[in-house]
Amino acid sequence: MSKIKIFGLGGLNENGKNMYIVDVDDNIFVFDAGLKYPNSNMLGVDYIIPNFDYLKENRKQVRGIFITHGHDGNMGALPDILNEMPDIPVYATKFTMNLIKKELDERNIKATKLKEIRPHSKIDIANFSIFPIEVTHSIPEAVLYVLYTDDGAIVYATDFVFDSTMLGSYKTDIGKLAYVGKQGVLCLLCESCYAYRTGHTSPSHRIYSKMWDILNSTEDRIIVSLYPDHIYRLQEIFDAVSRTKRKIVIMGKKLQEAVDYSIDNNYLNIDKSIIGNLSNIKDKDVVIIVADDKEKEVASLEKIINGYDKYVKLKAGDTVFISEPVYPGNEKIISNIVDDLSRLDVEAITLSMKKHVLHHASSEDLMQMINLMNPKYYMPVRGEYRYQYMNANVAELTGIDKENILLKLNGDVVEFNNGILQDNNEHIKTDEILIDGNQSDDIGELVLKDRQLLSKNGIVIVSASLDKKTKKILVDPQIITRGFIYVKDNLDLITKTEELCKEVILDLVEPNQKVDFTGLKLKIRDVLSHYFEKETGSVPMIITVISEI
Repeated sequence: MSKIKIFGLGGLNENGKNMYIVDVDDNIFVFDAGLKYPNSNMLGVDYIIPNFDYLKENRKQVRGIFITHGHDGNMGALPDILNEMPDIPVYATKFTMNLIKKELDERNIKATKLKEIRPHSKIDIANFSIFPIEVTHSIPEAVLYVLYTDDGAIVYATDFVFDSTMLGSYKTDIGKLAYVGKQGVLCLLCESCYAYRTGHTSPSHRIYSKMWDILNSTEDRIIVSLYPDHIYRLQEIFDAVSRTKRKIVIMGKKLQEAVDYSIDNNYLNIDKSIIGNLSNIKDKDVVIIVADDKEKEVASLEKIINGYDKYVKLKAGDTVFISEPVYPGNEKIISNIVDDLSRLDVEAITLSMKKHVLHHASSEDLMQMINLMNPKYYMPVRGEYRYQYMNANVAELTGIDKENILLKLNGDVVEFNNGILQDNNEHIKTDEILIDGNQSDDIGELVLKDRQLLSKNGIVIVSASLDKKTKKILVDPQIITRGFIYVKDNLDLITKTEELCKEVILDLVEPNQKVDFTGLKLKIRDVLSHYFEKETGSVPMIITVISEI
């Protein structure tokens, strides 16, 4: 019998940043280590990862990090973690491990225990067995993990659909899922992001028929935008184009590397003869594939529209197909792109969020997984809390007792003793690390607030010089401002600001006495803040530089 704790360091009540901890008798198993991208208010922040102090504090008990698949929301935090703990074991399938190694190489991070695994091959670690089972997702060799304990299995299932048409490295082994369910599942952790959708996700995640319709609707050039890590999207595009006499041109180093690797390792089954090169870009009927990423959506298209792309220039009659579905939060970005394309006499085709979705489980997929696993306890993960709540409702429809459905936030601990749920209300402290650039140091809330202040109200710099001995003013206060006011139209305000600063200096600086520069700067900032707010309604960042000569 065991003492088991389950909680999230990230991924609950949010999209991305997935990281879940299963602690069995002080043996810590980490499932996924993802990032999420910032909203528009997080100026200069490149990405956000979970605070992993818990792992550092309990390093000796960590048996490994188990990555389900190669998307940023599930593996994007690994470089930052391995930069500080290079000897922590990381387990992933071949395709996913290749992506991990590329990320580490790009950042010159040396990890010593990267362990490639095979789907459906048992992993033995410290008297425990973990069994990866391949599931259907938009990327090859995505897996769920089954952790066997004395009290039943813990199953972590995220990012999956049931689609019998997706074969090879995308195929779900339903027989093995059912076998695990018959052995006994103590707790099933299951994704929530499409829990609100009725029915199965399939076939709404497919774009083959849409691509075929576009190919038949125009004889002119077609430009397709997609994410390079959605490999199955590429397969569908190639399948449709292969039925025509058109050539495909692949743009971008990252996308070209993804295609080459996938072809060489049989993750993409395509005819290489249809792949053209830069000499085909201006062909009347060519299909050009450009890649974007989730950090900067449709960045490639924006570059092309603005005329900055070195090779692709839009012309009247072109068709642009944005092959990733519109979702809540990016509607305005896509609508602006469509407007810009229309002005250039280019037809823009998008996917409706009502008819097209990504490769994630809808309510019927979730119910099918629950029925196969037949868990005693059920924990919705991965998604905003409202979707976790809807996921809980789905589980209740399948017959799971409401008391056995575990709705939690990051840090909330679920504990089982001898297979029985304990109501102890334990909470692990969780936080976010805001990453700017490739440094793993958290830029912090104060830096973020400064950036927000600068973006809204600009900056005012006050400089003055004092005599080092007498403390008299040698150079009167000078004002430099950026992003606050237009100086030529506000000379009176600048003059008054300089006068206020001089008054404060004369009031606080005594002749031949040591100057309290900290107090002086704070007083100037306080006086100017009140004055600026009264006169302009806004308060810029105020920096004071007082020197002695």
